[in-house]
Amino acid sequence: MSWKKSAQLMDSIKHYSNFPATGVSLRQMVQFGQNVSTGTLFRASQFLSEELPIRLAHRVQELGELPDGLNDMPSIKRVQDWYAQSFEEIVQLPKPSLTAEVKERLSKPSNRHGKQSRILSETTANPSVKPGQYQSTGYKSDAQKENANGGDRRVTAAKRYYSMADDNGEWPPELNEFNQSFSKVLEKIKRRHDPVVTTVAQGILEYKRKRQRMQIDNSIQAFLDRFYMSRIGIRMLIGQHIALTDQRTQSDENYVGIICTKTNVHDLAQEAIENARFVCEDHYGLFDAPKVRLVCNPNLNFMYVPGHLSHMLFETLKNSLRAVVERHGAEKEDFPVTQVIISEGREDITLKISDEGGGIPRSSIPLVWTYMYTTVDQTPSLDPDFNKSDFKAPMAGFGYGLPISRLYARYFGGDLKLISMEGYGTDVYLHLNRLSSSSEPLQ
Repeated sequence: MSWKKSAQLMDSIKHYSNFPATGVSLRQMVQFGQNVSTGTLFRASQFLSEELPIRLAHRVQELGELPDGLNDMPSIKRVQDWYAQSFEEIVQLPKPSLTAEVKERLSKPSNRHGKQSRILSETTANPSVKPGQYQSTGYKSDAQKENANGGDRRVTAAKRYYSMADDNGEWPPELNEFNQSFSKVLEKIKRRHDPVVTTVAQGILEYKRKRQRMQIDNSIQAFLDRFYMSRIGIRMLIGQHIALTDQRTQSDENYVGIICTKTNVHDLAQEAIENARFVCEDHYGLFDAPKVRLVCNPNLNFMYVPGHLSHMLFETLKNSLRAVVERHGAEKEDFPVTQVIISEGREDITLKISDEGGGIPRSSIPLVWTYMYTTVDQTPSLDPDFNKSDFKAPMAGFGYGLPISRLYARYFGGDLKLISMEGYGTDVYLHLNRLSSSSEPLQ
């Protein structure tokens, strides 16, 4: 039985899309998730059961209002339905009925060791993003914007959920039951949205074929940036919440959900190098892929999401190795060595990947950041099933590696920059913000 969206559901989505999303920082997520009890987790579930529908509603509205007939492409419509269905599942999840006493306890900050605990640290502005750069509210009328700004009262209320509950004493079993059922709904949503990146890419291909366009214009490029940035945020909140729910059964002291408080940069870089070399050997049929030299303090660690860092490193290394092999020829015995140099500053941890792959002409550098641009002669036809997970990638895909890696970097206040010497090679700089207090770029 296929799912259909009702007019009533679309009205509800329109209503939710008038509210602004509430940004959370990496540090807040860690402070919040350190000692998760039933009550604290319930507050997080309450926060997300308000926050996720707002974020999903923004996406449904935007997908429905894309310009130039892009919103009519079958793959885009399919993605819009996934977002609407996920919205419906969260909004319709029955909430437990709580006694006045339990509500009162939930509304108070925790009272650890006899003194009120600090509310979570404030978020700071994201240093890599201009205000409004990834704003998803471009399609609102002025009246709606006024209304949305009135929603700031709601934002301060929502922030309360992202703090500890008073955990002296038992919680009623309904809270735990709700936490479990909420986590199951989130798992289902996460699986449903796994193929979103490739399905949207498929939609862009459908559009390009139908309109006979070679390149996509700036408005579509800006939409894709906003859309994928928002997707990173939604998946981060969902993944973190599922992991916190599971964490109470098995725990690793360095992990708070999917965030590792001691992410070892050297080990992750080493692993990404091995993976990229393996994929390169496999793709070009090489006995030995170009070598990569890693210069990094083996004990360098900081608070980050290891999955994000692995993804960015793997994508940039894969590009470098591909450039080196294509420039020097797969039959070459001895390729020039690619260097990965990692340094630690007070604000940033910076990774520089330097290759001798011939570089990129200066006029082509802006194209590197556009979706569906690829230096590979022809873009592979996308089968939406070929890439069920976000992190498995062929040697040369459909020009998504760098733009999406840059979004991952900017999401937590870092950035990705590229400097090229045409005729020699390219340096990619990956800046990771180690202060981890910057807000998600959504406001």
